[in-house]
Amino acid sequence: MKKLTAILLVCAMLLGAGAALAETGAETEEPAIRLDVYSQLANYSGVQGGWSAVLMKDMFNVEINIIPEQDGTYATRMESGSLGDIVVWGANGTDYQNAVQKGMLLDWEQFDLGKTYAPYIMENYQAALESNRSIGGDDKIHGFGFNVAFSADAHQSFFYTWDIRWDLYKELGYPEVYDLDDMVELFTQMKEICPTDEIGNETYALSSWPDWDGNMVMYVKALGTAFYGYDELGFGHYNPENGEFLSCLDDDSVYMECLRFFNKLYRAGLLDPGSSTNTYDKMSEKLKNGGTFWSIFNYAGSMAYNTEKHLSEGKYMYSLVPEDATPIVYGLGSTGGNRIWSIGNYTQYPELCLKILNWLATPEGSMTMWYGPKGLTWDYDENGGMYFTELGKLTSSDSSYNMAGVQWTSPYTGKTYELSGTYNDGSLQINNTTLSKDMINPDGNGIETFNKDTWASVVTATTYPIQEDWREKTGAVLADDYMESRVDEYGDKKYVVMPDIPYAEGEKSSDLDLKWKNCAKTVKDYSWRAINAKTDGEFNFHVSEMKRLCESYGYAECVAWCEQEAARMWELTQQMGQ
Repeated sequence: MKKLTAILLVCAMLLGAGAALAETGAETEEPAIRLDVYSQLANYSGVQGGWSAVLMKDMFNVEINIIPEQDGTYATRMESGSLGDIVVWGANGTDYQNAVQKGMLLDWEQFDLGKTYAPYIMENYQAALESNRSIGGDDKIHGFGFNVAFSADAHQSFFYTWDIRWDLYKELGYPEVYDLDDMVELFTQMKEICPTDEIGNETYALSSWPDWDGNMVMYVKALGTAFYGYDELGFGHYNPENGEFLSCLDDDSVYMECLRFFNKLYRAGLLDPGSSTNTYDKMSEKLKNGGTFWSIFNYAGSMAYNTEKHLSEGKYMYSLVPEDATPIVYGLGSTGGNRIWSIGNYTQYPELCLKILNWLATPEGSMTMWYGPKGLTWDYDENGGMYFTELGKLTSSDSSYNMAGVQWTSPYTGKTYELSGTYNDGSLQINNTTLSKDMINPDGNGIETFNKDTWASVVTATTYPIQEDWREKTGAVLADDYMESRVDEYGDKKYVVMPDIPYAEGEKSSDLDLKWKNCAKTVKDYSWRAINAKTDGEFNFHVSEMKRLCESYGYAECVAWCEQEAARMWELTQQMGQ
Protein backbone atom coordinates (compact mmCIF):
# COMPACT_ATOMS: atom_id res chain seq x y z
CA MET A 1 0.00 0.00 0.00
CA LYS A 2 2.89 2.36 0.78
CA LYS A 3 4.39 1.67 -2.65
CA LEU A 4 1.02 2.21 -4.35
CA THR A 5 0.52 5.48 -2.47
CA ALA A 6 3.98 6.66 -3.54
CA ILE A 7 3.30 5.80 -7.15
CA LEU A 8 -0.01 7.67 -7.08
CA LEU A 9 1.69 10.71 -5.57
CA VAL A 10 4.36 10.69 -8.30
CA CYS A 11 1.68 10.39 -10.98
CA ALA A 12 -0.22 13.29 -9.48
CA MET A 13 2.93 15.41 -9.43
CA LEU A 14 3.65 14.57 -13.08
CA LEU A 15 0.09 15.38 -14.10
CA GLY A 16 0.32 18.65 -12.24
CA ALA A 17 3.59 19.53 -13.91
CA GLY A 18 2.11 18.67 -17.31
CA ALA A 19 -0.88 20.89 -16.64
CA ALA A 20 1.40 23.74 -15.60
CA LEU A 21 3.44 23.37 -18.81
CA ALA A 22 0.24 23.36 -20.84
CA GLU A 23 -0.96 26.51 -19.12
CA THR A 24 2.30 28.36 -19.85
CA GLY A 25 2.37 27.18 -23.48
CA ALA A 26 5.56 25.12 -22.99
CA GLU A 27 5.94 21.92 -25.02
CA THR A 28 7.60 18.66 -24.15
CA GLU A 29 9.84 17.20 -26.87
CA GLU A 30 8.74 13.74 -27.91
CA PRO A 31 11.76 11.40 -28.16
CA ALA A 32 12.57 10.39 -31.73
CA ILE A 33 12.11 6.79 -32.82
CA ARG A 34 15.39 5.25 -33.92
CA LEU A 35 15.22 3.22 -37.12
CA ASP A 36 18.05 0.96 -38.23
CA VAL A 37 18.60 1.12 -41.99
CA TYR A 38 20.79 -1.71 -43.25
CA SER A 39 21.99 -0.52 -46.64
CA GLN A 40 24.31 -2.61 -48.78
CA LEU A 41 24.90 0.54 -50.85
CA ALA A 42 25.86 2.92 -48.04
CA ASN A 43 29.37 4.33 -47.64
CA TYR A 44 28.53 5.76 -44.22
CA SER A 45 28.10 4.17 -40.81
CA GLY A 46 26.22 5.70 -37.92
CA VAL A 47 23.42 8.12 -37.20
CA GLN A 48 22.40 10.34 -40.11
CA GLY A 49 23.22 13.98 -39.47
CA GLY A 50 22.73 17.36 -41.13
CA TRP A 51 19.72 18.73 -42.93
CA SER A 52 18.08 15.39 -43.80
CA ALA A 53 18.28 14.36 -40.14
CA VAL A 54 16.38 17.54 -39.26
CA LEU A 55 13.85 16.85 -42.02
CA MET A 56 13.28 13.22 -40.93
CA LYS A 57 12.79 14.31 -37.33
CA ASP A 58 10.37 17.05 -38.39
CA MET A 59 8.29 14.91 -40.75
CA PHE A 60 8.37 11.49 -39.09
CA ASN A 61 9.96 11.99 -35.67
CA VAL A 62 12.64 9.45 -36.55
CA GLU A 63 16.39 9.16 -36.21
CA ILE A 64 18.07 7.15 -38.98
CA ASN A 65 20.92 4.83 -37.98
CA ILE A 66 22.72 3.58 -41.09
CA ILE A 67 24.43 0.19 -41.13
CA PRO A 68 26.57 -0.36 -44.25
CA GLU A 69 27.56 -3.69 -45.77
CA GLN A 70 30.94 -4.93 -44.56
CA ASP A 71 32.54 -8.36 -44.35
CA GLY A 72 30.14 -10.57 -42.42
CA THR A 73 27.40 -7.96 -41.92
CA TYR A 74 24.77 -9.80 -43.94
CA ALA A 75 25.45 -13.18 -42.34
CA THR A 76 25.48 -11.69 -38.84
CA ARG A 77 22.18 -9.88 -39.29
CA MET A 78 20.54 -12.93 -40.85
CA GLU A 79 21.67 -15.06 -37.90
CA SER A 80 20.39 -12.47 -35.44
CA GLY A 81 16.89 -12.85 -36.89
CA SER A 82 16.54 -9.19 -37.86
CA LEU A 83 18.03 -7.41 -40.85
CA GLY A 84 16.86 -3.98 -39.73
CA ASP A 85 13.83 -1.72 -39.98
CA ILE A 86 14.46 -0.55 -43.54
CA VAL A 87 16.64 -2.79 -45.72
CA VAL A 88 18.28 -1.60 -48.96
CA TRP A 89 19.81 -4.23 -51.22
CA GLY A 90 22.75 -3.80 -53.58
CA ALA A 91 21.33 -6.50 -55.87
CA ASN A 92 18.26 -8.69 -56.17
CA GLY A 93 20.29 -11.90 -56.26
CA THR A 94 21.22 -14.58 -53.74
CA ASP A 95 21.32 -12.47 -50.56
CA TYR A 96 17.95 -10.86 -51.26
CA GLN A 97 16.27 -14.08 -52.37
CA ASN A 98 17.60 -15.94 -49.34
CA ALA A 99 16.13 -13.27 -47.06
CA VAL A 100 12.75 -13.65 -48.78
CA GLN A 101 12.77 -17.42 -48.47
CA LYS A 102 13.60 -17.21 -44.75
CA GLY A 103 10.78 -14.76 -44.05
CA MET A 104 13.04 -11.84 -43.18
CA LEU A 105 11.20 -9.19 -45.22
CA LEU A 106 7.79 -7.60 -44.74
CA ASP A 107 4.92 -8.62 -47.02
CA TRP A 108 3.51 -5.27 -48.17
CA GLU A 109 0.11 -6.74 -49.01
CA GLN A 110 -0.48 -8.33 -45.63
CA PHE A 111 -3.31 -6.52 -43.81
CA ASP A 112 -3.30 -4.00 -46.72
CA LEU A 113 -0.25 -2.34 -45.15
CA GLY A 114 1.03 -1.02 -48.48
CA LYS A 115 -2.30 0.43 -49.56
CA THR A 116 -2.80 2.08 -46.18
CA TYR A 117 0.66 3.49 -45.48
CA ALA A 118 2.34 3.66 -48.92
CA PRO A 119 -0.48 4.69 -51.26
CA TYR A 120 1.69 6.62 -53.72
CA ILE A 121 3.90 3.59 -54.30
CA MET A 122 1.00 1.17 -54.60
CA GLU A 123 -0.76 3.40 -57.13
CA ASN A 124 2.20 4.51 -59.25
CA TYR A 125 4.83 1.75 -59.01
CA GLN A 126 2.68 -1.17 -60.16
CA ALA A 127 5.17 -2.58 -62.69
CA ALA A 128 8.04 -2.32 -60.19
CA LEU A 129 5.96 -4.00 -57.49
CA GLU A 130 4.93 -6.84 -59.78
CA SER A 131 8.54 -7.26 -60.85
CA ASN A 132 9.48 -7.58 -57.20
CA ARG A 133 6.75 -10.19 -56.69
CA SER A 134 8.36 -12.37 -59.36
CA ILE A 135 11.85 -12.30 -57.85
CA GLY A 136 11.64 -13.95 -54.44
CA GLY A 137 9.73 -17.09 -55.35
CA ASP A 138 6.93 -16.63 -52.79
CA ASP A 139 4.54 -14.55 -54.95
CA LYS A 140 4.63 -11.67 -52.45
CA ILE A 141 5.61 -8.02 -52.70
CA HIS A 142 8.51 -7.10 -50.43
CA GLY A 143 9.56 -3.79 -51.98
CA PHE A 144 10.61 -2.24 -55.27
CA GLY A 145 13.76 -1.63 -57.29
CA PHE A 146 15.50 1.70 -57.80
CA ASN A 147 15.34 4.15 -60.73
CA VAL A 148 11.68 3.59 -61.57
CA ALA A 149 10.32 5.50 -64.58
CA PHE A 150 6.62 5.89 -65.32
CA SER A 151 7.39 5.39 -69.03
CA ALA A 152 10.23 3.56 -70.77
CA ASP A 153 10.65 5.50 -74.01
CA ALA A 154 14.17 6.87 -73.50
CA HIS A 155 17.47 6.17 -71.80
CA GLN A 156 18.99 7.60 -68.66
CA SER A 157 21.50 10.40 -68.73
CA PHE A 158 25.12 9.38 -69.18
CA PHE A 159 27.30 8.99 -66.12
CA TYR A 160 30.27 7.42 -67.91
CA THR A 161 31.18 10.86 -69.20
CA TRP A 162 35.00 10.68 -69.24
CA ASP A 163 35.58 13.93 -67.36
CA ILE A 164 39.03 15.52 -67.69
CA ARG A 165 40.61 18.78 -66.60
CA TRP A 166 39.52 20.79 -69.62
CA ASP A 167 41.60 23.84 -68.65
CA LEU A 168 44.77 21.73 -68.81
CA TYR A 169 43.62 20.10 -72.05
CA LYS A 170 43.10 23.56 -73.54
CA GLU A 171 46.57 24.65 -72.37
CA LEU A 172 48.05 21.65 -74.19
CA GLY A 173 46.37 22.69 -77.45
CA TYR A 174 43.49 20.18 -77.55
CA PRO A 175 45.49 17.07 -78.63
CA GLU A 176 43.59 14.25 -80.37
CA VAL A 177 42.71 11.31 -78.14
CA TYR A 178 41.69 8.06 -79.83
CA ASP A 179 42.41 5.24 -77.37
CA LEU A 180 43.72 4.39 -73.91
CA ASP A 181 47.35 4.79 -74.97
CA ASP A 182 46.56 8.35 -76.03
CA MET A 183 45.01 8.92 -72.61
CA VAL A 184 48.28 7.91 -70.92
CA GLU A 185 50.21 10.35 -73.10
CA LEU A 186 47.68 13.11 -72.35
CA PHE A 187 47.96 12.55 -68.59
CA THR A 188 51.75 12.58 -68.80
CA GLN A 189 51.64 16.00 -70.45
CA MET A 190 49.07 17.26 -67.92
CA LYS A 191 51.31 16.27 -65.03
CA GLU A 192 54.23 18.12 -66.60
CA ILE A 193 52.30 21.40 -66.59
CA CYS A 194 50.46 20.74 -63.30
CA PRO A 195 52.73 18.65 -61.02
CA THR A 196 51.07 19.67 -57.72
CA ASP A 197 47.54 20.36 -56.55
CA GLU A 198 46.13 23.39 -54.76
CA ILE A 199 47.63 22.39 -51.39
CA GLY A 200 51.02 21.32 -52.70
CA ASN A 201 50.50 17.56 -53.02
CA GLU A 202 51.55 15.55 -56.08
CA THR A 203 48.97 15.25 -58.85
CA TYR A 204 47.84 12.07 -60.62
CA ALA A 205 45.64 11.15 -63.54
CA LEU A 206 43.37 9.23 -61.21
CA SER A 207 42.75 8.34 -57.60
CA SER A 208 40.71 5.16 -57.24
CA TRP A 209 39.18 3.47 -54.20
CA PRO A 210 38.49 -0.19 -53.28
CA ASP A 211 35.32 0.40 -51.20
CA TRP A 212 33.08 -0.53 -54.12
CA ASP A 213 34.98 -3.56 -55.36
CA GLY A 214 32.65 -6.51 -55.88
CA ASN A 215 33.58 -9.64 -57.82
CA MET A 216 36.31 -7.63 -59.56
CA VAL A 217 38.11 -4.34 -58.93
CA MET A 218 35.41 -1.77 -59.55
CA TYR A 219 37.34 0.84 -61.49
CA VAL A 220 39.01 -1.75 -63.72
CA LYS A 221 35.77 -3.44 -64.77
CA ALA A 222 34.01 -0.04 -65.03
CA LEU A 223 36.63 1.22 -67.46
CA GLY A 224 35.74 -1.72 -69.71
CA THR A 225 32.12 -0.63 -69.52
CA ALA A 226 33.00 3.00 -70.20
CA PHE A 227 35.21 2.20 -73.20
CA TYR A 228 33.53 -0.79 -74.85
CA GLY A 229 29.93 -0.52 -73.65
CA TYR A 230 29.95 -3.96 -71.99
CA ASP A 231 27.98 -4.22 -68.75
CA GLU A 232 29.29 -5.95 -65.64
CA LEU A 233 28.10 -9.52 -65.13
CA GLY A 234 29.54 -11.79 -62.45
CA PHE A 235 33.20 -12.44 -63.26
CA GLY A 236 33.31 -10.48 -66.48
CA HIS A 237 31.28 -8.43 -68.93
CA TYR A 238 28.05 -8.84 -70.88
CA ASN A 239 27.69 -7.47 -74.41
CA PRO A 240 24.17 -5.94 -74.68
CA GLU A 241 24.35 -6.03 -78.48
CA ASN A 242 24.73 -9.81 -78.89
CA GLY A 243 24.38 -11.43 -75.45
CA GLU A 244 27.99 -12.62 -75.29
CA PHE A 245 29.69 -13.15 -71.92
CA LEU A 246 33.40 -12.24 -71.63
CA SER A 247 35.28 -13.85 -68.74
CA CYS A 248 37.58 -11.49 -66.84
CA LEU A 249 40.44 -14.01 -66.64
CA ASP A 250 40.75 -14.66 -70.38
CA ASP A 251 44.10 -13.43 -71.71
CA ASP A 252 42.42 -11.09 -74.21
CA SER A 253 39.52 -10.03 -71.98
CA VAL A 254 38.38 -6.45 -71.53
CA TYR A 255 39.20 -6.74 -67.83
CA MET A 256 42.79 -7.80 -68.52
CA GLU A 257 43.26 -4.97 -71.01
CA CYS A 258 42.04 -2.46 -68.45
CA LEU A 259 44.17 -4.06 -65.72
CA ARG A 260 47.27 -3.50 -67.88
CA PHE A 261 46.18 0.10 -68.44
CA PHE A 262 46.00 0.78 -64.71
CA ASN A 263 49.39 -0.81 -64.17
CA LYS A 264 50.75 1.43 -66.93
CA LEU A 265 49.37 4.45 -65.07
CA TYR A 266 50.89 3.25 -61.81
CA ARG A 267 54.34 2.70 -63.29
CA ALA A 268 54.23 6.12 -64.95
CA GLY A 269 53.45 7.81 -61.63
CA LEU A 270 49.95 8.69 -62.86
CA LEU A 271 47.88 6.55 -60.46
CA ASP A 272 47.55 7.68 -56.87
CA PRO A 273 49.64 5.09 -54.96
CA GLY A 274 47.05 5.21 -52.17
CA SER A 275 44.31 3.93 -54.48
CA SER A 276 44.32 0.40 -53.04
CA THR A 277 43.60 1.72 -49.52
CA ASN A 278 41.61 4.88 -50.28
CA THR A 279 38.06 5.47 -49.14
CA TYR A 280 35.64 7.22 -51.46
CA ASP A 281 35.81 10.29 -49.23
CA LYS A 282 39.63 10.40 -49.38
CA MET A 283 39.52 10.15 -53.16
CA SER A 284 36.91 12.88 -53.29
CA GLU A 285 39.02 15.20 -51.16
CA LYS A 286 42.01 14.75 -53.51
CA LEU A 287 39.77 15.44 -56.49
CA LYS A 288 38.35 18.62 -54.98
CA ASN A 289 41.87 19.89 -54.30
CA GLY A 290 42.76 19.48 -57.97
CA GLY A 291 44.86 16.39 -57.30
CA THR A 292 43.49 14.34 -60.21
CA PHE A 293 42.94 15.01 -63.91
CA TRP A 294 40.36 12.42 -64.90
CA SER A 295 37.38 10.25 -63.99
CA ILE A 296 35.20 8.06 -66.16
CA PHE A 297 32.29 8.89 -63.82
CA ASN A 298 30.62 12.30 -63.65
CA TYR A 299 29.93 11.95 -59.91
CA ALA A 300 33.65 11.40 -59.25
CA GLY A 301 34.64 14.13 -61.69
CA SER A 302 32.76 17.20 -62.85
CA MET A 303 30.00 17.00 -60.26
CA ALA A 304 32.50 17.21 -57.40
CA TYR A 305 35.18 19.41 -58.96
CA ASN A 306 33.25 22.18 -60.72
CA THR A 307 32.68 24.58 -57.85
CA GLU A 308 32.09 28.29 -58.30
CA LYS A 309 35.61 28.87 -57.02
CA HIS A 310 37.21 26.59 -59.60
CA LEU A 311 35.11 27.97 -62.45
CA SER A 312 35.92 31.54 -61.52
CA GLU A 313 39.61 30.57 -61.57
CA GLY A 314 39.23 29.16 -65.08
CA LYS A 315 39.46 25.55 -63.91
CA TYR A 316 36.98 23.05 -65.30
CA MET A 317 36.39 19.32 -65.47
CA TYR A 318 34.15 18.03 -68.25
CA SER A 319 33.69 15.43 -70.95
CA LEU A 320 36.30 14.29 -73.44
CA VAL A 321 35.60 10.77 -74.71
CA PRO A 322 38.34 8.97 -76.69
CA GLU A 323 37.33 8.66 -80.34
CA ASP A 324 37.36 4.85 -80.22
CA ALA A 325 35.20 4.58 -77.09
CA THR A 326 31.52 3.56 -77.06
CA PRO A 327 30.33 4.12 -73.46
CA ILE A 328 27.28 2.37 -72.10
CA VAL A 329 24.08 4.17 -71.13
CA TYR A 330 21.16 2.52 -69.36
CA GLY A 331 17.61 2.38 -70.64
CA LEU A 332 14.69 3.68 -68.64
CA GLY A 333 12.19 1.15 -67.33
CA SER A 334 9.05 1.00 -65.22
CA THR A 335 10.05 -2.25 -63.48
CA GLY A 336 12.89 -0.69 -61.47
CA GLY A 337 16.48 -1.79 -61.17
CA ASN A 338 18.10 -4.45 -59.01
CA ARG A 339 18.82 -2.25 -55.96
CA ILE A 340 15.79 -2.89 -53.80
CA TRP A 341 14.04 -0.91 -51.08
CA SER A 342 12.43 -3.23 -48.51
CA ILE A 343 11.40 -3.43 -44.86
CA GLY A 344 12.52 -5.95 -42.25
CA ASN A 345 9.77 -8.35 -41.23
CA TYR A 346 10.55 -7.96 -37.53
CA THR A 347 10.52 -4.19 -37.31
CA GLN A 348 8.38 -2.72 -34.55
CA TYR A 349 7.40 0.12 -36.89
CA PRO A 350 6.21 -1.29 -40.25
CA GLU A 351 3.68 1.50 -40.75
CA LEU A 352 6.28 4.21 -40.12
CA CYS A 353 8.83 2.57 -42.43
CA LEU A 354 6.22 2.39 -45.20
CA LYS A 355 5.32 6.05 -44.70
CA ILE A 356 8.97 7.06 -45.06
CA LEU A 357 9.54 4.98 -48.20
CA ASN A 358 6.27 6.30 -49.63
CA TRP A 359 7.44 9.89 -49.24
CA LEU A 360 10.89 9.15 -50.65
CA ALA A 361 9.14 7.60 -53.68
CA THR A 362 7.18 10.77 -54.50
CA PRO A 363 8.53 13.44 -56.86
CA GLU A 364 9.10 15.76 -53.92
CA GLY A 365 10.88 13.07 -51.93
CA SER A 366 13.10 12.25 -54.89
CA MET A 367 13.90 15.91 -55.52
CA THR A 368 14.76 16.29 -51.84
CA MET A 369 17.17 13.35 -51.91
CA TRP A 370 18.91 14.83 -54.96
CA TYR A 371 18.83 18.55 -54.27
CA GLY A 372 17.80 19.28 -50.68
CA PRO A 373 14.60 20.60 -49.05
CA LYS A 374 11.94 22.18 -51.27
CA GLY A 375 11.73 25.93 -50.76
CA LEU A 376 15.20 26.09 -49.23
CA THR A 377 17.43 24.93 -52.10
CA TRP A 378 14.99 24.45 -55.00
CA ASP A 379 11.39 25.17 -55.98
CA TYR A 380 8.94 25.48 -58.89
CA ASP A 381 8.25 28.73 -60.74
CA GLU A 382 4.76 29.87 -61.75
CA ASN A 383 4.88 27.65 -64.85
CA GLY A 384 6.06 24.53 -63.05
CA GLY A 385 9.69 24.96 -64.11
CA MET A 386 12.29 23.86 -61.58
CA TYR A 387 14.98 26.21 -60.35
CA PHE A 388 17.59 26.51 -57.63
CA THR A 389 17.36 29.17 -54.95
CA GLU A 390 20.48 31.24 -54.30
CA LEU A 391 21.43 28.75 -51.59
CA GLY A 392 20.65 25.86 -53.92
CA LYS A 393 23.00 27.23 -56.57
CA LEU A 394 25.78 27.04 -54.00
CA THR A 395 24.95 23.57 -52.71
CA SER A 396 24.39 22.09 -56.18
CA SER A 397 27.78 23.31 -57.38
CA ASP A 398 29.65 22.49 -54.17
CA SER A 399 28.46 19.60 -52.01
CA SER A 400 30.89 20.63 -49.27
CA TYR A 401 29.08 23.95 -48.78
CA ASN A 402 28.76 24.68 -45.06
CA MET A 403 25.12 24.82 -43.96
CA ALA A 404 25.93 26.05 -40.44
CA GLY A 405 23.59 28.84 -39.44
CA VAL A 406 21.16 28.30 -42.33
CA GLN A 407 17.56 28.41 -41.08
CA TRP A 408 14.88 26.13 -42.51
CA THR A 409 11.19 26.57 -41.81
CA SER A 410 9.41 23.29 -42.34
CA PRO A 411 6.47 23.43 -44.77
CA TYR A 412 5.16 20.29 -43.01
CA THR A 413 5.02 21.46 -39.38
CA GLY A 414 5.78 25.18 -39.57
CA LYS A 415 8.70 24.80 -37.18
CA THR A 416 11.99 26.61 -37.80
CA TYR A 417 15.34 24.89 -37.40
CA GLU A 418 18.96 25.99 -37.58
CA LEU A 419 20.99 23.60 -39.72
CA SER A 420 24.59 22.45 -39.35
CA GLY A 421 27.29 20.51 -41.17
CA THR A 422 28.03 20.53 -44.88
CA TYR A 423 25.39 19.93 -47.52
CA ASN A 424 26.94 16.57 -48.31
CA ASP A 425 26.90 15.57 -44.63
CA GLY A 426 23.17 16.16 -44.67
CA SER A 427 22.46 14.19 -47.84
CA LEU A 428 20.63 10.97 -47.04
CA GLN A 429 23.46 8.47 -46.76
CA ILE A 430 21.34 5.39 -47.58
CA ASN A 431 22.65 5.85 -51.15
CA ASN A 432 19.75 4.62 -53.25
CA THR A 433 17.14 6.27 -55.48
CA THR A 434 13.43 5.72 -56.01
CA LEU A 435 12.35 7.49 -59.21
CA SER A 436 14.72 7.76 -62.17
CA LYS A 437 16.38 11.15 -62.41
CA ASP A 438 15.85 11.05 -66.17
CA MET A 439 12.07 10.74 -66.23
CA ILE A 440 9.87 13.82 -66.65
CA ASN A 441 8.86 15.21 -63.28
CA PRO A 442 5.07 14.71 -63.08
CA ASP A 443 4.82 17.59 -60.61
CA GLY A 444 6.62 19.99 -62.97
CA ASN A 445 5.85 21.60 -66.30
CA GLY A 446 5.66 18.36 -68.27
CA ILE A 447 8.91 19.07 -70.14
CA GLU A 448 11.78 19.01 -67.67
CA THR A 449 13.11 15.83 -66.10
CA PHE A 450 14.35 15.58 -62.54
CA ASN A 451 17.87 15.98 -63.94
CA LYS A 452 18.89 19.58 -63.36
CA ASP A 453 20.72 19.63 -66.70
CA THR A 454 17.32 19.73 -68.43
CA TRP A 455 15.98 22.68 -66.46
CA ALA A 456 15.64 25.88 -68.50
CA SER A 457 16.77 27.82 -65.45
CA VAL A 458 20.09 25.94 -65.42
CA VAL A 459 20.68 25.72 -69.17
CA THR A 460 20.23 29.46 -69.64
CA ALA A 461 22.22 30.42 -66.55
CA THR A 462 25.36 32.50 -66.84
CA THR A 463 28.42 30.43 -67.71
CA TYR A 464 32.12 31.02 -67.23
CA PRO A 465 34.58 31.50 -70.12
CA ILE A 466 36.12 28.05 -69.59
CA GLN A 467 32.67 26.47 -69.94
CA GLU A 468 32.05 28.44 -73.11
CA ASP A 469 35.38 27.16 -74.43
CA TRP A 470 34.20 23.55 -73.95
CA ARG A 471 30.90 24.33 -75.67
CA GLU A 472 32.60 26.03 -78.60
CA LYS A 473 35.05 23.15 -79.06
CA THR A 474 32.49 20.33 -78.78
CA GLY A 475 29.48 22.06 -80.33
CA ALA A 476 27.36 20.89 -77.40
CA VAL A 477 25.72 22.67 -74.49
CA LEU A 478 25.93 19.92 -71.87
CA ALA A 479 27.58 16.52 -71.45
CA ASP A 480 24.49 14.59 -72.57
CA ASP A 481 24.28 16.64 -75.78
CA TYR A 482 27.93 15.88 -76.43
CA MET A 483 27.52 12.14 -75.77
CA GLU A 484 24.48 11.98 -78.05
CA SER A 485 26.26 13.88 -80.83
CA ARG A 486 29.16 11.42 -81.12
CA VAL A 487 28.76 9.33 -84.29
CA ASP A 488 31.05 7.11 -86.33
CA GLU A 489 31.87 7.38 -90.04
CA TYR A 490 28.59 5.67 -90.92
CA GLY A 491 26.51 8.02 -88.79
CA ASP A 492 25.86 5.42 -86.08
CA LYS A 493 25.75 6.53 -82.45
CA LYS A 494 28.98 5.93 -80.55
CA TYR A 495 27.37 4.61 -77.39
CA VAL A 496 25.64 1.38 -76.37
CA VAL A 497 22.22 1.22 -74.68
CA MET A 498 21.82 -1.45 -72.03
CA PRO A 499 18.05 -2.03 -72.20
CA ASP A 500 15.98 -2.18 -69.05
CA ILE A 501 14.84 -5.80 -68.74
CA PRO A 502 13.01 -7.57 -65.87
CA TYR A 503 16.12 -9.53 -64.93
CA ALA A 504 16.85 -10.91 -61.46
CA GLU A 505 20.07 -12.71 -60.74
CA GLY A 506 19.66 -16.48 -60.56
CA GLU A 507 20.33 -18.47 -57.41
CA LYS A 508 23.64 -20.13 -56.61
CA SER A 509 23.96 -23.37 -54.71
CA SER A 510 25.77 -23.19 -51.35
CA ASP A 511 28.67 -25.06 -52.95
CA LEU A 512 28.90 -22.60 -55.84
CA ASP A 513 28.49 -19.66 -53.47
CA LEU A 514 31.58 -20.74 -51.52
CA LYS A 515 33.59 -21.16 -54.71
CA TRP A 516 32.33 -17.78 -55.89
CA LYS A 517 33.44 -15.98 -52.74
CA ASN A 518 36.91 -17.54 -52.87
CA CYS A 519 37.30 -16.54 -56.52
CA ALA A 520 36.03 -13.01 -55.88
CA LYS A 521 38.53 -12.42 -53.08
CA THR A 522 41.33 -13.79 -55.23
CA VAL A 523 40.43 -11.68 -58.27
CA LYS A 524 40.29 -8.50 -56.18
CA ASP A 525 43.46 -9.15 -54.17
CA TYR A 526 45.61 -10.17 -57.13
CA SER A 527 44.20 -7.47 -59.39
CA TRP A 528 45.44 -4.84 -56.94
CA ARG A 529 48.80 -6.58 -56.76
CA ALA A 530 48.99 -6.52 -60.55
CA ILE A 531 48.01 -2.84 -60.67
CA ASN A 532 50.81 -1.99 -58.25
CA ALA A 533 53.42 -4.18 -60.00
CA LYS A 534 56.72 -2.43 -60.76
CA THR A 535 57.70 -4.57 -63.76
CA ASP A 536 56.09 -6.60 -66.55
CA GLY A 537 57.40 -9.77 -64.92
CA GLU A 538 55.81 -8.92 -61.59
CA PHE A 539 52.53 -8.05 -63.31
CA ASN A 540 52.47 -11.33 -65.24
CA PHE A 541 53.28 -13.31 -62.09
CA HIS A 542 50.31 -11.85 -60.16
CA VAL A 543 47.96 -12.47 -63.10
CA SER A 544 49.23 -16.05 -63.40
CA GLU A 545 48.69 -16.65 -59.68
CA MET A 546 45.21 -15.13 -59.88
CA LYS A 547 44.27 -17.56 -62.64
CA ARG A 548 45.86 -20.57 -60.93
CA LEU A 549 44.16 -19.98 -57.60
CA CYS A 550 40.77 -19.23 -59.15
CA GLU A 551 40.93 -22.41 -61.23
CA SER A 552 41.68 -24.40 -58.06
CA TYR A 553 38.65 -22.84 -56.35
CA GLY A 554 36.25 -23.79 -59.15
CA TYR A 555 36.31 -20.75 -61.44
CA ALA A 556 35.04 -22.82 -64.39
CA GLU A 557 31.74 -23.38 -62.57
CA CYS A 558 31.46 -19.67 -61.86
CA VAL A 559 31.94 -18.91 -65.56
CA ALA A 560 29.32 -21.51 -66.51
CA TRP A 561 26.85 -19.75 -64.20
CA CYS A 562 27.70 -16.37 -65.77
CA GLU A 563 27.19 -17.73 -69.27
CA GLN A 564 23.81 -19.11 -68.22
CA GLU A 565 22.83 -15.71 -66.81
CA ALA A 566 23.98 -13.95 -70.01
CA ALA A 567 21.78 -16.30 -72.04
CA ARG A 568 18.79 -15.45 -69.80
CA MET A 569 19.42 -11.72 -70.18
CA TRP A 570 19.69 -12.00 -73.94
CA GLU A 571 16.45 -14.01 -74.10
CA LEU A 572 14.64 -11.36 -72.05
CA THR A 573 16.04 -8.68 -74.36
CA GLN A 574 14.74 -10.54 -77.41
CA GLN A 575 11.32 -11.06 -75.81
CA MET A 576 11.00 -7.33 -75.17
CA GLY A 577 12.02 -6.55 -78.74
CA GLN A 578 14.94 -4.41 -77.62
